[in-house]
Amino acid sequence: MTTFRGLSVEDSPQAGSLRAAMVRELREQGAIRSEPVAAALATVPRHLFAPGEPLEAAYAPQGIVMAKRGPDGLALSVMSAAHLQAVMLEQAGIEPGMRVLEVGSGGYNAALIQEIVGSSGQVTTVDIDADITDRARACLDAAGYDGVNVVLADAECGVPGGAPYDRIIVTAAAWDIPPAWISQLTAQGRLIVPLRMRGLTRSIAFDRDGNGLVSHDYCLARFVPLQGDGAYDERKVMLRDGIVIQTDDPDVRLDIASLCEALDAPGLELWSGASWDLPDELELFLTDNLPRVGRLHASQAVIDQGIIAQSALMGVTALIADDSFAYRVKRPNESTGGYESGVIAHGPQAESLAGQYTDVLRQWARDYFRRGAALFRYLPGNAAPVPLPDGAIAKRHGVVMISWH
Repeated sequence: MTTFRGLSVEDSPQAGSLRAAMVRELREQGAIRSEPVAAALATVPRHLFAPGEPLEAAYAPQGIVMAKRGPDGLALSVMSAAHLQAVMLEQAGIEPGMRVLEVGSGGYNAALIQEIVGSSGQVTTVDIDADITDRARACLDAAGYDGVNVVLADAECGVPGGAPYDRIIVTAAAWDIPPAWISQLTAQGRLIVPLRMRGLTRSIAFDRDGNGLVSHDYCLARFVPLQGDGAYDERKVMLRDGIVIQTDDPDVRLDIASLCEALDAPGLELWSGASWDLPDELELFLTDNLPRVGRLHASQAVIDQGIIAQSALMGVTALIADDSFAYRVKRPNESTGGYESGVIAHGPQAESLAGQYTDVLRQWARDYFRRGAALFRYLPGNAAPVPLPDGAIAKRHGVVMISWH
């Protein structure tokens, strides 16, 4: 038995050892960069928020814990990997005494936040699903974090009763930023949100900037989508078994018959002569700078048949015309630092699309080949410029603008 926040709870020597090992590994990976975050992860008994899971699974730095699935078997709520939770807490820069709102309740992350803000701070966690809030409440109480305020509500409206907040941390993929999340921040507040943009998600730490937001930091992230009024369904079309294109851009026309026909002919290859590296940064640049983009996904079986290249296994940025599409690939090339970026294009407009795509690949390699080159601004709809500049991403409540430096 071990005492957590005044309660004696079950914490075997194995759990303590695994927790310490998790913290060491997260430090080595660079996910933990500060002592407050390290101390929180070393203190909160993560296994108490993963009932029924083996201890090794609960403390795996990259492992997620399923909290709830929908009738179709898809994940509705998960406890995120400790690695991602540590990264987002570092993005947040939480300090003792702060008031923090968490959107998406699992319990564990709220406990970590409570450890950092201390007894003088206040943590509120909100979720739209009663099963999830009930689970979070039970786990928090079992671990001794009964001071965390658990709220059942649609997070589109925030939680005004606890506002203003010094930090709002969103733990579900959001397609847009509701006005309430901005208005419920303090003037020096920070919003950390996994924002969905043309099929890509990045966890962005936004600081208040007048009526809008400006990015402080961003990183790769994957989350289950937000539910409720803030939900947004992407269009997904299956070209054939194992090949899917998805997009959230209403200006992208998906002519299934024509795109299927484009696949019947061999793809046109065009190589850029540019280095391929930092794929997450490259994909962000492509998504922002190519017109009419979607995400091309292919199964391993289709890839093994040679119909689509390996880059599409986890999803790759595709440039789409009515009857043609192009996507990024790589090949070994020592003269470009190990790999060279290139394009495969299908359809009657293959040559034109491949040329557009390789131009952007070369621009990335020439001017922006590093991490952190993007600056994100979010402007509410009434503050957005008219007309929108190239590359601006229109949302329901406002506009995302990305500049590159």
